[in-house]
Amino acid sequence: MNGDPAALGLVEAVGRIREGRLSSEEYTRACLERVRTAEPNLRAWAFLDPERALALARAGDALASRATLPLAGLPVGVKDVIPTRDLPTQMGSEVFAGHVAGGNARIIERLQAAGGFVMGKTVTAELAYLHPGATRNPWNAAHTPGGSSSGSAAAVAARMVPAAVGTQTNGSVIRPAAYCGVVGFKPGRYALSAEGIQHFSPTLDQIGVFCSSVADAAWFSAALASVPGSVQPDARPPARPPRLAWLKELPWICPDPEQASAMASCAGALARDGAQISELTLPATFAGADRLLRTIMLREGALELGPLQARERGRLSAVLNAALDEGARVSDAAYRGALADRDALVFELAGVIQEFDAVLTPPVPGAAPAGLTTTGDPGFCTLWSLTGFPAITIPVGLSAQKLPLGMQLAAPAGYDSRLLGVAAWCEARLPFHGLR
Repeated sequence: MNGDPAALGLVEAVGRIREGRLSSEEYTRACLERVRTAEPNLRAWAFLDPERALALARAGDALASRATLPLAGLPVGVKDVIPTRDLPTQMGSEVFAGHVAGGNARIIERLQAAGGFVMGKTVTAELAYLHPGATRNPWNAAHTPGGSSSGSAAAVAARMVPAAVGTQTNGSVIRPAAYCGVVGFKPGRYALSAEGIQHFSPTLDQIGVFCSSVADAAWFSAALASVPGSVQPDARPPARPPRLAWLKELPWICPDPEQASAMASCAGALARDGAQISELTLPATFAGADRLLRTIMLREGALELGPLQARERGRLSAVLNAALDEGARVSDAAYRGALADRDALVFELAGVIQEFDAVLTPPVPGAAPAGLTTTGDPGFCTLWSLTGFPAITIPVGLSAQKLPLGMQLAAPAGYDSRLLGVAAWCEARLPFHGLR
């Protein structure tokens, strides 16, 4: 085969492996070569054993059933808060250095049943919160890759793997995907099982995926779905141009001028191809949605991680300790009230956007910030994380500093496949060339 196999997208690579035109071992070797050359600067991996990965690839090549498996022989990166039986799960914390879980999270079982395998564990922010890991942005190492699924986004952007799995509590899939110039898809709540992961907030935590295209994200998500068929493997564009609601800003966050300009250019291009775009302003009842998410997230974080903090406060970061302390001060009444208010907003938002095929909004305020001490602002992800609605970001351009800019689309619960189809329609009209 001519060219570098690591440059193939997921769907094409799986197709060649299933047809016997490319071996999983050959493909994995190409991915590992990308790791060898880029990892010293990128630092996307928390744990990776090349010989183990090649042995798993050879085992996949030996399977008689590989022609029917949707992820046959596919090497995948997995965020290091997702337990794996045979690899360390260190969760971005010295407290868990060398820790090996007693079993696999449910999403790992789905991955393996589909024929894929975990090539390695990708870097996460500490316990999937805000304290950054070591990963750098593959477009410019002086800028953040976002978080907390930083390693997953960066590894896909650098073509070290065709796909990676992450988690999102507030903005931890959409934000790093936007900063690193890849597709990040957070399906609706429960579409991909979060059973067995290290939770920060069980109400808000969701599994998401990183890929190089919408088609790849659809195929990958369908193979991992908790209920087969709940996400369709082919991102079918709608038969007619979509109806889009353009949510330019949220009560708690606005885009910077460069991101706003990029969104306006995208909206104009889509409208010229027939998309019906209507500006949307949220009702006043949504003004405090960001505070609701924070109340739920930190209260549940304190419940989940409080015992760990009591034992290991001195080995946790100041930012995590402060968050858990704040969560511990949230009263039961305030927490229950926030959950009730969240349920009301889920119902109201579904009604507000029901006449549209998707909502168009920035994924982040702008390009990846300079420095490695922040993971960026997740505010444009908050609404969809709070409600559990599906959301996807696609790369659409570059900033003046040659850093990726993205566009986010979201839809009501249960419309994952329609959202993927709309995203594919938009992607075809907003071409973007990633890292090669």
